[in-house]
Amino acid sequence: MSCSNYRDMQHCPDKNIFGYNARNNFYQNGVVQPLLTDLYQITMAYAYWKSGKINDQAVFDVFFRKNPFHGEFTIFAGLEEVLKFLLNFRYSDGDIEYLRETLPEGVEDEFFEYLRNLTAEEVTLYALEEGTVVFPRVPLLKIEGPLIIVQLLETTLLTLVNYASLMATNAARYRMVAGKHIDLLEFGLRRAQGPDGGLSASKYSYIGGFDGTSNVLAGKLFNIPVKGTHAHAYITSFSDLSELKTRMLRHKTSGVNCDLLELACNYRSQLSSILDISTEESSEGELAAMVSYAIAFPDGFMALVDTYDVKRSGLLNFCAVALALHDQGYRPIGVRIDSGDLAYLSCLARQTFEKVAERFRLPWFSKLTIVASNDINEDTILSLNEQGHKIDCFGIGTHLVTCQRQPALGCVYKLVEINEQPRIKLSQDVEKVTMPGNKECFRLYGSDGHALIDLLQRKGEPIPKVGQKVLCRHPFQESKRAYVTPARVEPLLKVFWQNGRVMQKMVPLDQVKERVQQSLKTLRQDHKRTLNPTPYKVAVSDNLYNFIHDLWLQNAPIGELS
Repeated sequence: MSCSNYRDMQHCPDKNIFGYNARNNFYQNGVVQPLLTDLYQITMAYAYWKSGKINDQAVFDVFFRKNPFHGEFTIFAGLEEVLKFLLNFRYSDGDIEYLRETLPEGVEDEFFEYLRNLTAEEVTLYALEEGTVVFPRVPLLKIEGPLIIVQLLETTLLTLVNYASLMATNAARYRMVAGKHIDLLEFGLRRAQGPDGGLSASKYSYIGGFDGTSNVLAGKLFNIPVKGTHAHAYITSFSDLSELKTRMLRHKTSGVNCDLLELACNYRSQLSSILDISTEESSEGELAAMVSYAIAFPDGFMALVDTYDVKRSGLLNFCAVALALHDQGYRPIGVRIDSGDLAYLSCLARQTFEKVAERFRLPWFSKLTIVASNDINEDTILSLNEQGHKIDCFGIGTHLVTCQRQPALGCVYKLVEINEQPRIKLSQDVEKVTMPGNKECFRLYGSDGHALIDLLQRKGEPIPKVGQKVLCRHPFQESKRAYVTPARVEPLLKVFWQNGRVMQKMVPLDQVKERVQQSLKTLRQDHKRTLNPTPYKVAVSDNLYNFIHDLWLQNAPIGELS
């Protein structure tokens, strides 16, 4: 049994295979539907139908040709959304009427009835597990089924996989350069390519290794931790202490009220000599804003300190309010710096916290969190690492969610077999020559646990065996070949959709996130390094190599000189 509409998922037994968030809330973007496609897919479908190709069976591969961001790995993502799309694939009455008006005149009524009854039940989808490290030319998805339906799936499957995989890869790279002990927060909703792009960025940056997002809706839909403080507008909305209408804060345990502003002002006077900062230089409006925010969120006090001047105002005011909060039984969280020299200012903040911790005998104060934002990218983090920054958490927006270093992954959807007959696309550019036929994929590991090579071979060939030599060949360069003796063999493609049902239980996002990190650990460090990484090898079996080149010769035109 399958469901024809995502709204019916609450009543569909297949819903239980999908990962649920803590609120037991199933979500599928309502924009993802059969009409989310290119027109030529539907015109081709009619031409196929008109040509009597309804019963033709086809195999398509989804793959990419080059790793993004000048790196040598990619993270596969988007599979769960693909499966939801297949589960709900059905043209509505409104879709059919729109197509009647949109397609050229002369399209027969019987074709529209054919579309009305079309589902993805006859499709079989093979895929890698979501969160797996993948490489060029290895199929991320293999789609088998009636030619017309698998052709109609092309654009939607590509849009569901392309950005998701690019985003997860970008996030994984940020996680690697930041280090495992640094928190990463996605702050990109306001800069994303529309609301759908914003939600996808939040979801797939979390899969790639981020710890949370500022996107509240993403938090609700995907059970991602939501983080945030306040903007500079909150600080600048106060101009002096007289604007502070609420000054009293109840002690966390005793319940006794105290004037938090008075307490903070007393501490500010003490800190002035300790930190060698004049109170006359610091902003009273900033102090008022911090006291106000601390009263509103005494257990979650994280303040921006760069609105006016981090050194002469922000840190002094923050520490004064933080100490006042401590007197009332609360523990502040830390500061955010959103401009300036982040390496210098983070070191200054840490030194300030350490001085305060020593003077007031509060060891925890030295470990307050320092968050940095301000248009951070991968190169920024690498530079900050070299400068010995003291940042605990990066808030990253524009460069992350827009993937500014590379805006698209470039996945393609290519026909490789029809009616059990192989198909090949030729090109003067060898990179664009497709690998024909129905194929199986394996990852071969060495004795040290690292992945050695990915091997593509024809369906039905003997599976590589542990401890036995396998001849691995470059698909297009005759002299490049090597024997590999694997210590472990991993089949990469699994059946995820067949007979109208999802065949594998989908795990929650946090488990997909963990899979990303575990999969990355199987790669040697030289494959993952930022500068000049070693390419990971993708090979074909000797059988597939000869098959490709025989078919190439059969289909390539023979030139004639005169």
